[in-house]
Amino acid sequence: MQADRGRDCTGLIVEMQVSEAKVPSGESYAYKASLIGSAHRFELTDEGLSWHISGRSGLWRYDEISAIRLSFRPVSMQQHRFRADVSHAGGGRIRILSTSWQTPALVAPQDNGFRDFIVALHARMAKAGSRATLTAGLGRNTYAAVLAFLAVLAVAMTGLLIRALMIGEFAGALFILGFAALFIWQVGGFVRRNQPQSYSFDRVPKALLP
Repeated sequence: MQADRGRDCTGLIVEMQVSEAKVPSGESYAYKASLIGSAHRFELTDEGLSWHISGRSGLWRYDEISAIRLSFRPVSMQQHRFRADVSHAGGGRIRILSTSWQTPALVAPQDNGFRDFIVALHARMAKAGSRATLTAGLGRNTYAAVLAFLAVLAVAMTGLLIRALMIGEFAGALFILGFAALFIWQVGGFVRRNQPQSYSFDRVPKALLP
């Protein structure tokens, strides 16, 4: 009986120590950028942002982080992908993605983990008195180029549609309308979410968090 109680107590102590050693939710994050190589790992410590990427590692103090850019970056295998680019005052930038490669045919979303980590990073930086530049979406020049491309494409599609109607190619006109609707559905979210803007630590844009 006493031996059993001793083993139970020992097990309880070990379980409590393991539980206490766990990193709090949102304080760490990891993802695989490709099938080859190890995962990119990040952790929010009292000293700063600790990172391990492709055999390299570092520790950036929160007040040394000069900029964060949040953006929506869908790809063919994962349409719901978000990205955070974190820059250091002394040079260097690390990229954090909301998805992780699992198999050659699967790129899995990690929405909750990514969102919690990014929110916690902003909170840590705010507490440290950071003056980092916080921006959301694409760069203004890139965004302007995207809008210009879409405008040219819209004019071209409109011209094709009018020509199809004039010569009685109604099947072709329906195809053009269907293609335009699909294109707007896929690209509209990208354009809307990635509109260039600045934000503050207490107002992280929800549209750029999964």
